[in-house]
Amino acid sequence: MTPAATESPADLVITGCAVLTHDDRERIGFAQDSAIVVRGGAVEEVTGAGAVAGRAAGEWIDARGQVALPGLINCHTHAPMVALRGLAEDLPTEEWFNDVIWPVESNLTARDVELGALLACAEMIRGGVTCFADHYFAMDEVAAVVAGCGMRALLGEAFFSSQGAEGRERSLAFALRHRGAADGRITTALAPHAPYTVDDTDLAATARLAHEHGLPVHLHAAENRDQTEASLARHGVTPIEVLHRTGVLDTDVLIAHGTGIVESDLPLLERADGRTAVATAPRGYLKFAWPHTTPVRALRDIGVPVGLATDGAASNNSLDVWESMALTSLIQKSTEGDPRWLTSRQALHHATLQSARAVGLGGSVGGIGSIAPGRRADLVLVDLTGPHTQPVHDLAATLVHSARAADVRTTIVDGRVLMRDRELLTIDVPEVVRELGERLPALVDRSHGRRIQEYGT
Repeated sequence: MTPAATESPADLVITGCAVLTHDDRERIGFAQDSAIVVRGGAVEEVTGAGAVAGRAAGEWIDARGQVALPGLINCHTHAPMVALRGLAEDLPTEEWFNDVIWPVESNLTARDVELGALLACAEMIRGGVTCFADHYFAMDEVAAVVAGCGMRALLGEAFFSSQGAEGRERSLAFALRHRGAADGRITTALAPHAPYTVDDTDLAATARLAHEHGLPVHLHAAENRDQTEASLARHGVTPIEVLHRTGVLDTDVLIAHGTGIVESDLPLLERADGRTAVATAPRGYLKFAWPHTTPVRALRDIGVPVGLATDGAASNNSLDVWESMALTSLIQKSTEGDPRWLTSRQALHHATLQSARAVGLGGSVGGIGSIAPGRRADLVLVDLTGPHTQPVHDLAATLVHSARAADVRTTIVDGRVLMRDRELLTIDVPEVVRELGERLPALVDRSHGRRIQEYGT
């Protein structure tokens, strides 16, 4: 008898596809006519399609004409804010926060958060996102949604210093309560909002708690150049210097946006004792007319991973990481004045391994971000047979600049199929939309005059 006939059946075999690969120098490549064998939620083998002929498996997927990619990672978002999509348009940052978003967020109930998270997860699964880093309120509900729908997530309960010590304590309690939940698909972080809403005392306390409990920190910092200039004018230091002097840079920290990072910040980021990463969400920067973007090239030169993100749909209007990937490549070319940077293969590297490292899940064993033996089976199948993706002269360029989120046919997390042939299997979208629609009038009411915080950097 052959070995294939005597071994126990695999859980899943995907065959006939091209597979995005990383070599030992992390260069992007593609293995044609390949097969992926999944067992116990992990990739067991990546081989030629012919090698799995006759292999016993609980489930087979014929993926001819498709490309298998590591699942995309949304490295910074506020999933429940899809409920506010399109509510605050064509406004400067300060008015966006103070006049619309923070007044409306004061109305949020736990059920609003849950429904928003369900709708967001449905959107992300359909767009090939298998993991997201979230930073919001009522995060117990978001954790429950992640557990139920099958995604992977890094979750943190956001807090402001205006909440007193209770906010920080609630963030810690959430992180400890949910760390490792959903069969390990949920990891957690402490989540101070930003240096302009969380004072130095609270940031220093957060850093101590992060060390004490082995937790990362996820926060906004140096979101735009105005914040950096305001911090220098008022305090004599940049937001990144605030993170340095409070010890946050000595933790494992994920910094959202960083378009206000300046040259003097780079040595601090390079020497940071912790694992430092930045998440870039370029569509929102364009909408707010910020004149700068995340300095991806400078950060990459000092070894700081830059992951791709969308931010919340209230500012970005979508949770489409494909769009973030294309915009990152195009905006970096324009900013650097160099069409050779950022290439399609570099963009795919940011979307895969660098994003996995940004959320702390880049380990070679048990990690995500590449399709290789020992890594978790978080992957998507992308159909490139449509007229907008043909012909294919350069597969990387086709994926980055021609393919769309709607080209994702199948989404798999931990070896479980969450969407097959565009059919969502774990979320009832019509029912979510119906109930959310009923709740919207109360949610968007601003006649009370409250707001959860004041934006003023």
